[in-house]
Amino acid sequence: MKDITFSFLNTWAEVYDRDNTARTLHSALAKTDMADLAYIPARGAQLKGAFSVEVKTRGVTAQMKSGRCWLFAALNMLREVAADRLKVDSFELSQNYLSFYDKLEKANNVLEMVITHAEEPLNGQCMRYILTGMVDGGYWSEAADLIRKYGVVPKQVFPETYQSEHTARFLSIINRLLRKDAYELRRMIQQGKDPYPRKAEMMAEIYRAQCIAFGKPPETFDFAWRDKDNQYHCEKALTPLTFYEKYVAVDLSQYVPVINEPRDDRKLHAPVVFHSIENMTGKDMYALNLPQEELEDLCIRQLKSGEPVWFACDAGAYGARKEGVWDQESVQYEKLLGGFSVGLPKGIGLEYHDTVATHAVLLTGVNLDVSGYPDRWKIENSWGKEAGDNGYFVCSETYFREYGYEAVIHKKHFSKEQLAMLTEEPVRIRPWDEE
Repeated sequence: MKDITFSFLNTWAEVYDRDNTARTLHSALAKTDMADLAYIPARGAQLKGAFSVEVKTRGVTAQMKSGRCWLFAALNMLREVAADRLKVDSFELSQNYLSFYDKLEKANNVLEMVITHAEEPLNGQCMRYILTGMVDGGYWSEAADLIRKYGVVPKQVFPETYQSEHTARFLSIINRLLRKDAYELRRMIQQGKDPYPRKAEMMAEIYRAQCIAFGKPPETFDFAWRDKDNQYHCEKALTPLTFYEKYVAVDLSQYVPVINEPRDDRKLHAPVVFHSIENMTGKDMYALNLPQEELEDLCIRQLKSGEPVWFACDAGAYGARKEGVWDQESVQYEKLLGGFSVGLPKGIGLEYHDTVATHAVLLTGVNLDVSGYPDRWKIENSWGKEAGDNGYFVCSETYFREYGYEAVIHKKHFSKEQLAMLTEEPVRIRPWDEE
């Protein structure tokens, strides 16, 4: 068929009228949330229970209405180290503190990319990408760069604000400002003027707006706490970097993002790198592209060593938020809408923009079957304790294989061959290919 004719419409309508199942499903969907009807409780129940390998963590955090899951996951991973050193049972690092500098760095990077690519056509792919503006989503590489530059602070030192927990309005307004600034900077360059004095003024304007929305980050602070033995401690005049060096002291350079992107334009067993509007100026995103089996083996090695894994996946594909289950068999939207299939092989799904890593979490456990293969994974989410099992989720192995994309692994778990791959010249990719 080329056009929708009334003949086609009549045929389709007649087929539907004879389909009792379809009409019953319509009656159910007319008054019920699709997410509730799509969930299969019996299947989801099969994924629940203890895990043969499990890492204890200190509780679930809540990113609220923001896209900071990647930052929460990174800080929750480091929180475990800090809590051990502080000898406390409950502790959080300030997400608002690093998020403040994340937005400031992203704004600076957008303007710097405007200057660098000022001669690019405005309707070209490069400038269209830059002018999408910044988001508060991100990846491990960005978190590591921020921590190395700015350090960390306890959450009690720099707590959340309403705006840090509800970021959409602020980002919308600042992105409008960035586009106005981009217009001005491009005109200055086209007129042969130095854009950098004006860029500094633009950034000062954004810094002020961020202080109003999120608070002014501390340069030094005092920190007092009681440990689990009720002993009082107090540190005076700490800086964010000295706090990190004393109470976290994790060498972030030893952690490598490992991805599985089996696309035709990506080489497996090879590093990839790209510069995004989400990065700091002068910093790139780097990852090692490995087969799925090797990525999973590295995750299991790290979990067995007692350390959680920063992990990125597509959380929107087949998820039951209330029940805390990610699994194709447990969430069946296609059957609910007539029985079609939307499944694409992983690499093709990425190429056709059907799926992408949308969410970052901590892997805190895995269940291994009698043969030693994983059949389900435990996840510490950042959606608060109201979602899932007191904030924890379970992911089936089939979901992990199809919709799991990135894990951050310490180099000590790599094989000699994988370590050698890190020394190879990376494949440089265009940032808009990752969108």
